[in-house]
Amino acid sequence: MSAAYMIPAIERESVNGIQQISLVTDLFTNRKMFLFGEINEATVYAFTMQMMSLMEDEQSEIDIYVNSPGGEVNAGLAIYDLIRACKAPINMYCIGMAASMGAVIFSSGKKGRRNILPHSKVMIHEPLIPHGIGGSASSIKNTADSIMQTRELLNGILAKNSGKTIEEINKATEHDNFMTAEEAIQFGLCDHIVNKIR
Repeated sequence: MSAAYMIPAIERESVNGIQQISLVTDLFTNRKMFLFGEINEATVYAFTMQMMSLMEDEQSEIDIYVNSPGGEVNAGLAIYDLIRACKAPINMYCIGMAASMGAVIFSSGKKGRRNILPHSKVMIHEPLIPHGIGGSASSIKNTADSIMQTRELLNGILAKNSGKTIEEINKATEHDNFMTAEEAIQFGLCDHIVNKIR
């Protein structure tokens, strides 16, 4: 989570008296994780440490809250793999927006456990061309081939998670495809609209 977010402290009573602790620490103790903002190397670092800690208990549920515009594909795939590898039950919540890699990660939750708030949105699209692309014709071709491989990989994941065919996903991701909560459910990217979160 970005340092730009203000994290309030709360008071908790312990054997040592009243203590102030970070609200994030308190929520993490209750097995709640947050994937907010851009997905990048720093996001993966924090998410991996938290997930490895919580994965030790395979019986207790984990709640993951997603509000992300997306980000780096490799970073997003690392988070996706961690979620898929976790044996503990995971509840996914889309709060605000799950876009691009954020949508891929949000869709990774087990069917029946992917929740979205009423006014939240999901957006899927093809991988974007990296900034500053250039060089020789061969280099540009290699970059294009890599982007197409990434497209096939991500669209394959979305097809698996949504129950759509590859052809349907390819067509749906030809442009920035914004979906309301209802549309995301109809598309198969999430399961329930919820009016409150745990």
